[in-house]
Amino acid sequence: MKNTRQFLFFSIILLSKTLFAQEKATELDEVLVKGYKTVNGVGHLVGTKNAVIYAGKKSEVVMTDSLDANKAINNTRQILGRIPGLNIVETESSGFTANGIATRGLNPSQSVEMNTRQNGYNISADVYGYNESYYLPPMEAVSRIEFVRGAASLQFGSQFCGLVNYVLKEAPKDKPLEFTTAQTLGSFGMFNSFNALGANYKKFSFYGYVQYRNMDGYRPNSQQWQLSGFGKLNYQASDKLNMGLEYSLLRNRLQMPGGLTDKMFDNDPRSSTRARNWLKSPWNIVTAYANYNPSKESTLSVKTSFLFSNRSLVWRNEDGGPEATDGIDPVTLDFVPREVGIENMHNTTTEVRFSQQYQLGKQKSTLAAGVRQSYGWFTRQGGGEGTTGSDFDLSITGNWGYDLDFSTTNLAPFVENMFKITDAFSITPGIRFEYLKNTIKGHKEVEGDIQKVDQLKARSFVLLGTGLEYKVFGNANLYANISQAYRPIDYSQLEPFGVTSKIDSNLKDSKGFNSDLGFRSTVKNYLNFDVSVFYLAYNDRIGVTLATDEATGDLYSLRKNIANSVHKGVECYAEFNLLKYLNQESKSGLSLFNSYSYTDARYVSGPFDGKRVEAAARIINRTGLIFSTEKFSTTFQVNHVGDAFGDASNARVSDDPVAGYIPAYTVLDWSASAQLKNYSLKFGCNNLTDKAYFTRRTDEYPGPGIIPAVGRSFYAGFVAKF
Repeated sequence: MKNTRQFLFFSIILLSKTLFAQEKATELDEVLVKGYKTVNGVGHLVGTKNAVIYAGKKSEVVMTDSLDANKAINNTRQILGRIPGLNIVETESSGFTANGIATRGLNPSQSVEMNTRQNGYNISADVYGYNESYYLPPMEAVSRIEFVRGAASLQFGSQFCGLVNYVLKEAPKDKPLEFTTAQTLGSFGMFNSFNALGANYKKFSFYGYVQYRNMDGYRPNSQQWQLSGFGKLNYQASDKLNMGLEYSLLRNRLQMPGGLTDKMFDNDPRSSTRARNWLKSPWNIVTAYANYNPSKESTLSVKTSFLFSNRSLVWRNEDGGPEATDGIDPVTLDFVPREVGIENMHNTTTEVRFSQQYQLGKQKSTLAAGVRQSYGWFTRQGGGEGTTGSDFDLSITGNWGYDLDFSTTNLAPFVENMFKITDAFSITPGIRFEYLKNTIKGHKEVEGDIQKVDQLKARSFVLLGTGLEYKVFGNANLYANISQAYRPIDYSQLEPFGVTSKIDSNLKDSKGFNSDLGFRSTVKNYLNFDVSVFYLAYNDRIGVTLATDEATGDLYSLRKNIANSVHKGVECYAEFNLLKYLNQESKSGLSLFNSYSYTDARYVSGPFDGKRVEAAARIINRTGLIFSTEKFSTTFQVNHVGDAFGDASNARVSDDPVAGYIPAYTVLDWSASAQLKNYSLKFGCNNLTDKAYFTRRTDEYPGPGIIPAVGRSFYAGFVAKF
């Protein structure tokens, strides 16, 4: 056995050296020109780019224009499915404005564990206090999507899941004006219109788009429309300085068909329990930026963004669970009053980044430093008794059930330094200091009593991390990283939740760390792979448990730090292009890719010791076959996601709508595109076998109960570019 292992080891090394022998000459061009290395549109970020150090970190980059996918409805599993371990909550058609994502067994709902950005700035509701994403740009406008796993906590923020950054397209470089229009029709009444304009005039450039989408929805009572837009004006003052303004907007109105019990889902996954639930979430983000390069070795960037947005809903609330009928009361001859909730979100964030390359011995090292300052204020009004009607009406009778004001102040300087020890080896230690202050003021009515709230919590702490990278040969490198992370107490956890309920006075932020060890490379234009293992510790998770009053002996609900969890596993991606391997000059390609992850995420303390973490699928495997020529391309993708549980108790059946089993599922997708000069056709089918499945159970909005994913759907459209 020992001799066999040695033979395999030396065979792999010999084969790798043969494959990579000629790669060294081409890597420099990719670093200077693009800042990323890809094969067929999927790859990884290089060591340093735009005042950020990526050396020693697990990263991915997805070039969206190279993908066959249903971008008209932002089909996440097609667009981002090649990211290993990406868990997707497919609820966009049921009242959520965007599908949430997460990795490594963390909570994917509304991407709360992700640091979600567009063009490098934050687009979620609040940096820490209410870190939910209700807005995403249309994928037709996105040039590439950048991922950095947990090691992003030092330079971008402390989220356990790391960074996702949607980089939008720019004005054309080679002509003064370019107009793009894309019109798409699809199943369930879907119509999507995307129109973009890019222009250059002397030192000014502009890129903007308008997107309109309307659809009846997969289930009854799930009609939705949205209008999104973006504009960017850039001024190139000199070779060293450019500055500009950006504005992003979203307007929408969604009908929420409600959740289902297991029995209702088994009988008819397209059924709807609610007909009077509505939501809208207008989003606005204004950003100013400046980039200054005083020399080839120095970079300074400043970004300031202001977000002012809203989420409003009127709905037949969770009372009675999924089986509660929403019909006319035979006594009053009218519907029951609905519940109204209104949330106003504001935040302003400024990030300053600076990088400097400098000579240290015989090698050139890189320092990257900066600071983030953010202030968010958030108002939440809810529990108001609404009308008995069926249309979108936010008026209430009486008073709000709760009326609360929140604020979050954050100041975070950070620094990382990539020490180049040799041509092949680098060490990148880093440190981030976080100051965080939360406030909550207002009142909440529970069973006729008014609870007044006036709380302030301030704290500061340090996050540390170190990354290692070793260039084995050519483009092949080993990387390792360990970085601390944390998730602070958010607004909902500061909010009182009942007269007899209490919040632990010693409630702490959740803390832990991410670690990675991996090997990755690209080989010419036909092979791309990244294989890694990870270990994530998530300590002091916040939850609700029962406690006993020492004086009276009565039970009460207590929100506290309830448990620690450990997440460990393997993440692998590989893509091989057979035709490019046989002939590197071939204009055609035949690729096979596989994105695989195994995640063992379990509680290791508290009342759920040994239980699997909720929503954490053990196996996520996506395999695809791609055929392409100069004029035609097609992709067939198989998506398999393992089973999971709705809550930490791992109950398979429960009266609690959020608790229960989430079965494994396999979904097939096919997409294709054909191009003729300035025109292209795009068409395909999602969920080819019409698989009935779901990815989430919820106890409240937009349910309660099971939220079904979309069944088989077709789409077809054309794109014209002038």
